[in-house]
Amino acid sequence: MTPAARVQSAIALLDTIIEAARTKGAPADRILAEWFRSNRFAGSKDRRAIRELVYDAIRACGPVPASGRAAILRLAQDSGALAQLFDGSQYGPPAIAADEPVAQGGIAPEWLEQALAASDIAGPEAMALLERAPLDVRVNSLKAARDLALPVEALPIDAPNGLRLPPGAPVEQWDAYRDGLIEVQDGGSQLACEAVAARAGETVIDLCAGAGGKTLALAAAMGNAGTLVAADTDRGRLSRLGPRAERAGALTAETVLLDPGRELEGLAKWRQSADAVLVDAPCSGTGTWRRNPEARWRLTSDDLERFVKTQARLLEIAAELVAPGRRLVYVVCSLLDAEGADQVAAFLAAHPGWRADPPELPLGTPRGTGVRLTPFHDGTDGFFIARLEKPC
Repeated sequence: MTPAARVQSAIALLDTIIEAARTKGAPADRILAEWFRSNRFAGSKDRRAIRELVYDAIRACGPVPASGRAAILRLAQDSGALAQLFDGSQYGPPAIAADEPVAQGGIAPEWLEQALAASDIAGPEAMALLERAPLDVRVNSLKAARDLALPVEALPIDAPNGLRLPPGAPVEQWDAYRDGLIEVQDGGSQLACEAVAARAGETVIDLCAGAGGKTLALAAAMGNAGTLVAADTDRGRLSRLGPRAERAGALTAETVLLDPGRELEGLAKWRQSADAVLVDAPCSGTGTWRRNPEARWRLTSDDLERFVKTQARLLEIAAELVAPGRRLVYVVCSLLDAEGADQVAAFLAAHPGWRADPPELPLGTPRGTGVRLTPFHDGTDGFFIARLEKPC
């Protein structure tokens, strides 16, 4: 492919990604993967160049752009070399017209940028949300130690079993991955699991287990000794835990598919008996934009309101499962106070006797009665983490 043809392909892909963002369709990575499968003429260098153009354009646009062309023109404003590729050639984009619409820059749509600023995420803190994320793995302590040999240089991070790898390292092709010695997991997510302080012999419930990334970390922390329950309402995601757990040699006492709205019925036998309940709640995902930058185009204020209501309901469910004197750990990969500090403050105000027990982590800064991790300060995804103790 010519460089101009790559630009035109990126424009077409962005058109599809923009429409999908507006209609809650497929995510950008899936759209790209499907396009590459269907267009075999694009070689590896073509695919890499197109992918970089697409994601650079997504990061450069705050609000949803009018079109893929407007998004790429945003990049071309700062790159004469890119602007020259709008040459009207056979497979390239038409020449740039005078006063042609150019997408708006910024961090996010205006309402969302304001919400972040109100949560003290502005300036460099906000800009860091659009950088490229590092590649972290967690060494599975059930099978290996952090000094294990890997095909590339791996640097230890602040999470006790965490390593940071060079970007693009083909982790899933390695024997260490296939044999369950390592799992891809952001360092901040690893620290969220550390906050649970799960220990051998305890009863621990992962209330929003999803595909089980944190469940596997909890199993390793418990040394496969105790009762570990993985629960979720999403059958598809929960079904992926079994093969992952088998590869990791991780044991769970039970995997529970919950009926939405009737979660406590499915967990009735653990009511008032858990030493720890982890609520890794559904959220806006504002802390993960480095990995999914088009997510900021998908989020609406109505979505945020629904997340806040769901989080509050999950905290109520978790409170019923925790044994007296034991702990509830609340985690969101969000930097918005509405989902973090404010959510926990509302819970504590409504539940006299419960108290905050902020986890002592090697990274993070206090936020309300919890701890917040940010890409700018901590080099991790963005998280809010709170630990609460139930009265005896």
